[in-house]
Amino acid sequence: MLSYALKKFMYGFAVMAGVIVVVFLLFNVLPGDPARMTLGQRSDVQSLDAVRKEFGLDRSRPVQFMLYLNDLSPLGLHRNNPEDKEKYRYAKLITVGDNVLALKWPYLRRSYQTKRDVTLILTETVPNTFILALTAIIFATIIGIFLGVVSAVNKDTWIDKAANAFAILGISAPSFFAGIIIAWLFGFVLSDYTGLNMSGSLYSYDPFEGQIMTWKNLWLPMLTLGLRPLAIIVQLTRSTMLDVLAQDYIRTARAKGLSKNAVIYKHALRNALNPVITAISGWFASLLAGSFFVEYIFGYNGLGRTTVTALEMSDFPVVMGSILFIAFVFVIINILVDVLYAFVDPRVKLV
Repeated sequence: MLSYALKKFMYGFAVMAGVIVVVFLLFNVLPGDPARMTLGQRSDVQSLDAVRKEFGLDRSRPVQFMLYLNDLSPLGLHRNNPEDKEKYRYAKLITVGDNVLALKWPYLRRSYQTKRDVTLILTETVPNTFILALTAIIFATIIGIFLGVVSAVNKDTWIDKAANAFAILGISAPSFFAGIIIAWLFGFVLSDYTGLNMSGSLYSYDPFEGQIMTWKNLWLPMLTLGLRPLAIIVQLTRSTMLDVLAQDYIRTARAKGLSKNAVIYKHALRNALNPVITAISGWFASLLAGSFFVEYIFGYNGLGRTTVTALEMSDFPVVMGSILFIAFVFVIINILVDVLYAFVDPRVKLV
C-alpha cells in the first residue's frame, strides 16, 4: 500500500511540474506589463522599476522561472529579513548566509488589480465552489445511479426509454446553454412558484444581520452543474448493470431463491460500481473546473467567476493560481479514487 501510494504521488508530482511549466510559459508570452497592471497606467518610472524588481521581472526568463518555482515550493530559499518573513510567512529551518532555507505554504503572489495575496482570494472563493460542486455531484450520483438501476432492471420498457431520452438530452445540452434556460425558466417565468432568483451567491449581506447564507441561490447552479454528470452516470450505471445481470453468478443467486432486491443491490450493483466511481471522481474534479461559466451566468461568487473576471482584467496571478489549484485537486482525487477501488471491489489489488 505504501509503495503504491508513493508511486502515485510521484506521478502526481510529475503532472504538477508539467502544469507549472505550461502555465508559466503561457502567461509569460502574453502581452502586457505586470508592473503597469499593478500600479496603473499613470505610475512613475521609479515605482514601476520597484515592482519589476519585486516580482523578478527585471531578470531573464530562466531566472524568473526559478524564482517562481521558489515561490511555489513548500521548501524555499528566502531572505532573512522581516519583509520576506511577513510576505512568505515561513518557518526558518537552516540559515544559509544572508538567506534561510524555510518551510512555508506555496506563495501564489499578489493580484495585479486588488494587490491582495492570491492565496487569500482562493480561500475566500474555493469553499463556495466546493459546496456547489459537492452538492451537484451528490445530486447527480443519487439520482443517476437510481435511474440507471431502474432503467437496467426494466430494460426495453417505457421507463428504460424515458431514462435514455433524459440522458441523451442531458449530455447534449452544454452547461452555459442549460444554465441560461434553467435561470430563465425557474428564476424568472416560474419565480412566483419556485421562490428562486435568476442570480445570486451562496452568501449575501444584510445591513442588520451581516453576512447570511442564502441556500436558495444554490439550487439552480447546482441543477445546471449536475445535469451533465447525471446523464453520464445514468447511462454508465445502466450499461454496467446490464453486463453484470447477465453474469452466471447472478443467475446462481436467483436460483438459490434470493430476493430481487438482494440480487440487484447486494450482488449486482456493488460489482457494477467501479466504472461509476471513476466517472463520479473525474466529474467531481471537472465540476470544480467546469463551474466557470455556470457561476458567471448565475452571479455565484466562487472560483469560476473569480477566474473569469481575473482573465477579463488580465490579472494573471489569480488565473495562474486557480489553474494550479484545480490541477492539484485533479491529482489528489485520482490518487484517492485508485485507493478507494480496493475497498469497493476486493478483486482489485494495489501493486
